[in-house]
Parts: sequence; C-alpha cells; structure tokens
Amino acid sequence: MESKIAKSLNLKYHPVAILWSDDKPEKATSFKEGKWGCVMWLMAVAAKGRIAAFDEKTYGCWGGGVGLGFGNQYLNFPGGLECFYHFLSSGNENWEKGRDMAEKLESAAGGEFAEKFRHGEGYMKSPELMKKFIDNLPIMKVPKKYVIFKPLSDIDPTQEQPQVIIFLADPDQLSALVVLANYGRENNESVIAPFAAGCQQIGIYPYQEAHSEHPRGVIGLTDISARDNLKKQLDRNVLSFSVPWRMFEEMEDNVEGSFLEKGTWKSLQNAE
Repeated sequence: MESKIAKSLNLKYHPVAILWSDDKPEKATSFKEGKWGCVMWLMAVAAKGRIAAFDEKTYGCWGGGVGLGFGNQYLNFPGGLECFYHFLSSGNENWEKGRDMAEKLESAAGGEFAEKFRHGEGYMKSPELMKKFIDNLPIMKVPKKYVIFKPLSDIDPTQEQPQVIIFLADPDQLSALVVLANYGRENNESVIAPFAAGCQQIGIYPYQEAHSEHPRGVIGLTDISARDNLKKQLDRNVLSFSVPWRMFEEMEDNVEGSFLEKGTWKSLQNAE
C-alpha cells in the first residue's frame, strides 16, 4: 500500500510493517539459529525494501527475543536474570556468581561481550533498579510462530493486517508525526518515549498500546547500543516512531486537510 503519511513526509526509508504469522515468507532474511544478531539490523533491511523474519530460535539476542514478543528470553541469559541485572548496570565482577560466570565466558564468548559482562553496560545505576525495569516491561508471547518485518509498500491491507507500523524519521519528520498523532485527539499526550531497548520500542511497547482505548505512538531508537549497531546502516539523524495498526489508520485518515498540506510544513521541507 502507499502511505499518505510517508508521501507527505518524503521519508527516505520505507515504513516497516510488523506482522505475526505461522508462515515464513519466501526469501525472508533471518539470523541463523543460535547466532547473535541485533534485531534492528533486520529492521533496517526491511526499511530498505526487503523482508525479514524471526522465530524463537532466530531472534538474535535475549533483548531481541523479549522485544519481538517471544516471552522472557532474559531467563536464558548466561547466569540467569541476576547476571543480566548486573550486566546492564554495574557489572558482574563484584559478586561471586557473576565472577564465576565471567570466567566461563572468557573462552566461550567473544572478548567484547565478556568484557561488558564483567564490567557492565552502565545503563542503570544498580542491579536492583534493573530488576524493577525488567519487572515493568510489557513482556508477552505472540500467538504466531513468526514475527515478520515487511516494507509497508508490499502490504495489501485486504489480505494481511500488520500489528505495528514503524517510521524512521529525521527531527523534522518526527516532529510532524508527533503533531499528527495528536491532531484528532482530545488530549496532547498521544506519544511516549519509554526507556527501553530499540527492539522493545518498536515491538512490545506498541503491541501493548494496541490494547489501549486510545493507543499512543512510541518514539524509539534512543537506545545507544541499537544506534551504535545501526551507525553503518542508517543515517545517524533518524529515530523510530511506531504505532499500532489502528492508530496508523487514524493518522492516515487525518493527513488530508491537516498541517501537512499547509505552508509551514512545506516551508520546513524546502528549507536548506
């Protein structure tokens, strides 16, 4: 389908549709079973016009499994949840179980991961706060075998209905998406920017919003690990903006007659 929003914003990248399916599309790009990979790499693949697919054995990393909706895959992190809490905060070198696991990883895992495991990513101040963060994530299990990333231009809404639509937007385009998200609403809080992994900001958070009476858009790609992973694949000045399908339809219907057809937006688009 052709998106009025994408056309009005003059997006560089295809909007990406997330679908759930029991069938894997032919020629879909996937990670190899058991191999590490960043979900956002394949989101970028779809944003450039190809199809990607994931299942419970090919989600790339533990956070990616959680973000895509394959349950609490942090349970499978080396050393379990407690080591994960330390990994994303203060590191595992300061407690016995963590040190023991770090020694095992020195030979079994890559040096970069082993170093991060030992010293921590520093994304939260303490393991205790990290635990509360995980406890509050909208972790869920999708009802289908595959999570599919597909360019929106390849979607036929009469044949398949996406769960989420992802836009990759520069600051001007993101501003327009925020305005459009609120354009037909009675409040001005129709967009959130949760602290989370990049894949969670396009996956489980929009999935959760789909169940709301008034779903909100989710700003993402504020995860600096995801941004670091994508620095060779996407422009450095883009963020993600993800909406449940129902909200996407609402926003599409609101393009005509809105600010997107007025002088201020056109002036901003034409600015050098």
